[in-house]
Amino acid sequence: MRCHSGGIVDVELRHARIVTTINKMGSISKAASQLGLPQSSLTAQLRRIEKALGGLVFVRSANGVVPTDLGERLIPMLAELVQQADLVIVEAAAHASDVFRFGSADWTPPSLLDALRSSLPVAEVQTETFSPDAAIDAVRRGALTVAMVPGVALAESGDAPELPLDSAVIVREPVWLALPQGHPLATGGSVDPSQLSSLVWVCYARDHWFHTVERRLFTKFQHADPEVLHYADGHHEAMSWVRDAQAAALTTPTGATRDVSLVPLRDTESSEMLVVWRRGSVARATMGRLVDTVRRYYTEYARDIPRYWSWMRQHPDEFAEVRNYLASSASCA
Repeated sequence: MRCHSGGIVDVELRHARIVTTINKMGSISKAASQLGLPQSSLTAQLRRIEKALGGLVFVRSANGVVPTDLGERLIPMLAELVQQADLVIVEAAAHASDVFRFGSADWTPPSLLDALRSSLPVAEVQTETFSPDAAIDAVRRGALTVAMVPGVALAESGDAPELPLDSAVIVREPVWLALPQGHPLATGGSVDPSQLSSLVWVCYARDHWFHTVERRLFTKFQHADPEVLHYADGHHEAMSWVRDAQAAALTTPTGATRDVSLVPLRDTESSEMLVVWRRGSVARATMGRLVDTVRRYYTEYARDIPRYWSWMRQHPDEFAEVRNYLASSASCA
């Protein structure tokens, strides 16, 4: 990059970060607060940057700043410089760390941590529970190595082109019906969607990932306006309302608790559970081992849900990702 006088411009990363932050915030005072600098110091630094670049980058006014023609040309390039530098920093930190950070959406059983520790070739494994959106964001920022999230959350989050994510399906779970123990519909086989209109419901909060799945199924079953007693913030809260308030809920089988009845639904849909990671941030062999471990863990967990385990073994084609473990379990039975 050359200045107007013909001399070579020495633009450092901190200069690019200052210019892009001022542009993003729209004012020097807000940018100073964002950068943790006194306004006078930031103003002085901007003057030095503009002198090096050979012209004003911003026009100041009482309403803030706007880019000049020179700024319009340079700011996109400076922003790209900052993005690439941030990627380098995150990648270096990820590869330098001996800690493998695994995030889960909604809940993380201690036994999952034990399974990861025994299978991954890393010095230390740490687990943390996030909301799906927060887990995906943490993977993008490098705060998590890998996260396990529902597929609907990843689809809704989009994919930032400068931080592309890879993913692998762990399992496709059917959405079933949770009912109070002893409920008449819990004593038969699969429940027909036409029978749902007689139920009162606990549904999921509008910012919970399962709300999207729930709304889609209610619409499919022509039951778009159910009678709702409560909107729950997670599976365990929803199941407590099923148990104590004699309500019904849609759920994935692994979201149900032992004190409710879990019943298959005819013509239901499946909800994908994925692991996601930043492209190129984890060795292929390590990711293969992790995916294998989580699939095996899921299969072992399903063993403790009698009706679901029986269903999985009777319908192996619906569980392609864990079919090998179903087959090995059947041969050992």
